[in-house]
Amino acid sequence: MLALFYDGQSVRVEPRHPDPRPLPDEAVIRPLRMGLCATDMEICRGYMNFKGVLGHEFVGVVESVGDKQHRKWVGQRVVGSINCVCSKCDMCLRGLREHCRQRTVLGIARRDGCFAQLFTLPVVNLVPVPDSIDDDQAVFAEPLAAAYQILRQLRIEGRPYITVLGDGRLGLLCAQVMSQLNATVRLVGKHPEKLALCEKWGVKHRLLSEVGLRADQDIVVDCTGSATGMQTAMSMVRPRGTIVLKTTVAPSPTMPYLDLSPLVVHEIQVIGSRCGPIPEAINALASGRIDVVSLISRRFKLADGVEAMNRAQKDRALIKVLLDP
Repeated sequence: MLALFYDGQSVRVEPRHPDPRPLPDEAVIRPLRMGLCATDMEICRGYMNFKGVLGHEFVGVVESVGDKQHRKWVGQRVVGSINCVCSKCDMCLRGLREHCRQRTVLGIARRDGCFAQLFTLPVVNLVPVPDSIDDDQAVFAEPLAAAYQILRQLRIEGRPYITVLGDGRLGLLCAQVMSQLNATVRLVGKHPEKLALCEKWGVKHRLLSEVGLRADQDIVVDCTGSATGMQTAMSMVRPRGTIVLKTTVAPSPTMPYLDLSPLVVHEIQVIGSRCGPIPEAINALASGRIDVVSLISRRFKLADGVEAMNRAQKDRALIKVLLDP
């Protein structure tokens, strides 16, 4: 089968990658649409030391299952959680399945991803997609769920001032989600053409160059995907405020030194925030509360996946690049 493969040095299209063989608790999925993510780019810079088939954002159809007891899933259109867990370790038993000691992660850690004609996921990870949600919307389920995870982690008091920092795909999703709170929310970024999308959503927005770093925000959500994002967030948040860190960046020799002393001096709380509730994202898409289609910038075929990766890395005007089988 065709697959987009990272060997630890470079990305290539493999026309004859072996077909996946599902375990008894797994389903074989044929993707209908796939989304390129900043994490895919960071993996190709050394993040997680991953080697294998890339990709973790998808909507697809279940082609087959490893055990006939799961045959009801065959033919269903699905999205799914990317964390594949053991259900036995202390984290799983405490309800912290996303932090399973033995977890594999689709296209990120010890599990081939979805940038292929076929891939596998445990049946328990699957979430059916209603007919009211099309493929262009459903492919955003995983990143939208990551945005909704913030709401699970924050404690909102009064009407706080919230800045979402970074105008990429995740920042634009987080800004829409955070705007559902009883809060004053703004998106701060560097690209006027991306910030302009906020006009249709009624979300306040400013260029970073026009914003004073006055340490007056109650909450700052770092979605920059940049090693410098945390430094900017620390300059924006008030004493005893909260920074929500959504950014993952591969380490490099050029990464700037990060002085964390402001966290101590100003008693700032930092919350790491990762994957989120897929069913909640599906509900939001079905209700029309979140606009994802406006974020789509380019489409490529899976066979042109290397070109798609290169364009996504080089063209900062692009928000979301999708792959079709």
